[in-house]
Amino acid sequence: MLHREGYRVEAAADGAQALARLKDQAYDLIISDIKMPRVGGFELLRHVRETSPDTVMIMITAFSSTEEAVEAMKQGAYDYITKPFKNEEIRIIVRNALERRTLRQESRRHQAEGARRQSLGGLIGQSRCMQELYDLIEKVAATRANVLITGESGTGKEVVAKAIHYNSDRRDMPFIPINCGAIPENLLESELFGHEKGSFTGAISQKQGLFEVANLGTLFLDEIGELPPMMQVKLLRVIQEREFRRVGGTKNIRCDVRVIAATNKDLEVEVKSGAFREDLFYRLNVIRIELPPLRERREDIPLLVEHLYQKLTGREGFQIEEAAMRRLLEYRWPGNIRELENVIERCVVLGAADRLTAQALPLPLQAAQAGGGETLGTGLEIPDSGFDLDAYLGAIEQEILQKALEKTGGVRKKAAELLGISFRSIRYRLAKFGISPDDEE
Repeated sequence: MLHREGYRVEAAADGAQALARLKDQAYDLIISDIKMPRVGGFELLRHVRETSPDTVMIMITAFSSTEEAVEAMKQGAYDYITKPFKNEEIRIIVRNALERRTLRQESRRHQAEGARRQSLGGLIGQSRCMQELYDLIEKVAATRANVLITGESGTGKEVVAKAIHYNSDRRDMPFIPINCGAIPENLLESELFGHEKGSFTGAISQKQGLFEVANLGTLFLDEIGELPPMMQVKLLRVIQEREFRRVGGTKNIRCDVRVIAATNKDLEVEVKSGAFREDLFYRLNVIRIELPPLRERREDIPLLVEHLYQKLTGREGFQIEEAAMRRLLEYRWPGNIRELENVIERCVVLGAADRLTAQALPLPLQAAQAGGGETLGTGLEIPDSGFDLDAYLGAIEQEILQKALEKTGGVRKKAAELLGISFRSIRYRLAKFGISPDDEE
């Protein structure tokens, strides 16, 4: 009967023969009588519990001896079958026992993976590309080499930088992040290298720069592609010479800082165009880590949703309707993990605190289609609860802009022509959504 169900089955005449077989072979499940000559069922059960804890035991007993079966369960058996029995009863018990074994193994694997993710700075994912990323981070962390992290906006470049730092021998020293595109050019030098009192108007006291603060630790330079040309020269000197001067200072200050840089631009293209120094690029690009966009690792979305829900609510047990998960898996995610976090936070705030339904998702996700998300939401029904029209239209406009830039290699002028709008208009729209194109014209 079990052979017909598709299982591979081996038989042992009694407990002693079973013990002999167990020395050479591991089994997923053992069905054993309790009363047997030489070696009884309880002795076999104890041996299995000690030597092969993943093996599931089901005991068989006569109807009048159920007390013994209950005792066997107390000692670790999964279930018991009373004689005479029905085949269907055995089918169900065996299927459930093996499913439980699989779930237990999966749970242990997830716990181990969770511990590994925690040690890697909270990175979430079990896809092949994420497993390769974990391995690369562990290898890179053990070195002193500078690292360049590339990837689309929202893919988690700073999380990876932190994982490298906190798994390195610099973990007890500072990790200092700075966004090179968020600080005005006239203040950036002072931020990085500090200044002396009176070196410029407003410099009322001496100030340490981030290189000085990060000494013996890690300095994370986010959006390195936005670094102005003059600062590129100064950064190159610090990396080469491992020393710098404060603004207005005359003394060289030594520093031991690991530099991790990140960008969503193609720096090799920037080098060819003259926008980024080639020598600085090679100093930063000692080890390259390319982060995949979320659409290329969709199998990680369920884990990410669970993690984000727990992060936002501090609770477990979040249920996701199948239709909602399908929409999450089919959506293109131009904003990557950052956009996914915004969606989950929106759903939690609007009341989907215990169960996420498709109706609770923003309308652009309700219109999602696998393979690129070409549908722009036509034919949708307005939910009874209403929706935010400006946010919906904004999401559609943002996706169209992203598609136009991808089609034109990031050149704004060509993207504007493709969309039938002026260059001034596309520049305004890109700035509105915080989209950084590849070109500067």
